[in-house]
Amino acid sequence: MDMKNLRTFIQVAELGSFTKAARKLGFSQPAVTFQIKQLEAELDVRLFERVRHTVALTAQGRTVLGCAYQMARLTQELTRELHTAGEVTGHIHLAMADSLVGMLGRAFRNFWRDWPGIRLKITTAGTEEMFRLLNHNEADLVMTLDRRVYDAEYIIVHEEKVTARFVAPADSPLARRGAIPVEEVLDAPFLLTEKGMSYRRLLDERLAARSLEIVPVLETGDVALICRLVEQGAGCSFLPDYATQSGVEAGRLVRLPVEGWEIDIWKQLLCHRDKWLSPQLQAVMEYCAQI
Repeated sequence: MDMKNLRTFIQVAELGSFTKAARKLGFSQPAVTFQIKQLEAELDVRLFERVRHTVALTAQGRTVLGCAYQMARLTQELTRELHTAGEVTGHIHLAMADSLVGMLGRAFRNFWRDWPGIRLKITTAGTEEMFRLLNHNEADLVMTLDRRVYDAEYIIVHEEKVTARFVAPADSPLARRGAIPVEEVLDAPFLLTEKGMSYRRLLDERLAARSLEIVPVLETGDVALICRLVEQGAGCSFLPDYATQSGVEAGRLVRLPVEGWEIDIWKQLLCHRDKWLSPQLQAVMEYCAQI
């Protein structure tokens, strides 16, 4: 069986388009069509249903796709055994929540040292847009910070529960209080991440259920900047614990005891179940899971 035809089949299946597969592989569309017909003739099955301008896998096509992934993976593993890990090359596109970007930098130097041939592209987006990119094979991985995702379409590579809470500068009068009503906290100026984004959206939904609202003095996706400004006394915020941990430990920030207003969210690393786990993709998965 011609591995070139199998690789073409994988691309058509993942992209859902002969035209997009031809463009990505650098072939003409007739060449892609011919390779798929060759594979169908060899296997004596119909791999795709072609309805108007859409292409979808048949039941037999989905079975063949699983086998094609296994064969491609074995080929890659053989190549990896014959060559050094540093020769693994490729481009990986990671879509992620803006609030998580800062975490990637902590270990990137080691990742680049171990995998110099991998080019990593990062796009920040809301959860809905991330999954749109993943479903259209425009992103290889997504790293979300939102409600927990359970869906058979996706593989959970790594997940971790995170708590988000109200925080204030250490010298704030609120820092010396016991249990604080949420209405009193909302009287302070607030610095928040963008409206509609992950834990900010969940906070706004809970506030709206009680006819409450925060009108922040600053909105930005730069969580590190928000932490610095809160530490300097610019106001309060609502942030995940991982972002405020160093400030709390250093005595520059305090987590406010606003009972019932801790929100549990999930940091998840996911890929599509039909995605081919290439060596470069597995390397990026391991890097992201470690951080």
